[in-house]
Amino acid sequence: MFGIDSPELLVIAIVALVVIGPKELPGMLRSWGKWMAQMRGMASEFRGHVDEMVRQSELDEVKKQLEASPGLDLQSLDPTKQIKSAIQEGMAEGEKAMADAQSTLNTSTFDNPLAEPESAPQIAAEAQPAIAEAAQIASEPLAEQAPATVAESSPASQEEKPAKAAAAG
Repeated sequence: MFGIDSPELLVIAIVALVVIGPKELPGMLRSWGKWMAQMRGMASEFRGHVDEMVRQSELDEVKKQLEASPGLDLQSLDPTKQIKSAIQEGMAEGEKAMADAQSTLNTSTFDNPLAEPESAPQIAAEAQPAIAEAAQIASEPLAEQAPATVAESSPASQEEKPAKAAAAG
């Protein structure tokens, strides 16, 4: 720092302590710190302004060089024109697809709701009695269904009941 080493800084501190005194030294150091902070702030602000002026002058020079070159058109470098053309192409493709879909819908069987579609499933005539029987079973109470279901489902359990009764008796 300013070419001052540790021993020289120690001597300056001792002289300041003797000359200023121990009571006023903390206040003096505080005011010196505030002054240094203001100086650093002003220096950084000045440096920022100088850097901005240099950048501005460099930009002006580059702009002049670009305008002076005859083969370069700045308007052709504008990316918004390319973006707009890509969006317009996409919109045109979308509108064409919508028109195709609309024409397909207009010519399809959706126009006639009574017409049977080509892919409609065919219902067998034999399936209708099975559906009626399932509906009848579903309408019966559960108490009536349970014994019949158990008796029909396991004939082996009917044979076991008399064997168990004979062994118990």
